[in-house]
Amino acid sequence: MIRVFLSGFAILTACACSLDATTAQQYADEFVTKLTAHCGNAYPGKLVSTDEADADFVRQEMVMHVRMCENDVIRIPFHVGDDRSRTWVITRTDRGLRLKHDHRHEDGEEDVITQYGGDAAIIDNPARIEFPVDEYSIDLFNREGLTASVTNVWALELTDEMFAYELSRPNRHFRVEFDITKPIETPPEPWGAK
Repeated sequence: MIRVFLSGFAILTACACSLDATTAQQYADEFVTKLTAHCGNAYPGKLVSTDEADADFVRQEMVMHVRMCENDVIRIPFHVGDDRSRTWVITRTDRGLRLKHDHRHEDGEEDVITQYGGDAAIIDNPARIEFPVDEYSIDLFNREGLTASVTNVWALELTDEMFAYELSRPNRHFRVEFDITKPIETPPEPWGAK
C-alpha cells in the first residue's frame, strides 16, 4: 500500500513539475509578447522605494526606452537624468527568461561592473518575474568587493498601465515604476548603443 502511494506521489510530482515548466514558458511568452508591443516607445518613471541610498534618484528624470526587440532579445535603456549608461537586456532562454545589466561609459566601453543579473528561477505569474543573482554575477561582485550584492534578486513587473524594475536584498530595496499609458519623446541613444 505504501509503495503504491509513493509511486503515485512520484508520478503526480513529475506531472506537476512538467505542468509548471509548461506554464512557466507560457508566462514567459506572455510577458515578452506584452513587452514587445511597446518596442520603440519611451516612458517616464519615478522612484517609489524610499531607501536613503537612492536619494539622488528622486531628483532625476527617469526614462525607460523599449529600444530593441529582436531575436529573443529585448534591450531597454534606463536613463537617469543625463546618465545613459544603463541598459536592461531581457533574453528568452530554453528555460524562460534572463535579465542582464549592460553598463557602459560615455565612449561605449563596458564598465567593470556589467553583464550581471540572473535567470528567472520560477515563473508563476505572467505579470511579475523574479531573477535571482547568477553565479557569474556572484563571482563579479565578490571580485569587485560588492559582497552585499551576492544575494540580489531583481524583478520586472508588467501590467496594462505600468512597468516596474526592482532590486531587493536584505536591507536594500530599489523600485522604479513607469507609466506605460503615456509614451514620451524617445530619448538619446544610450552610451555604447548597439
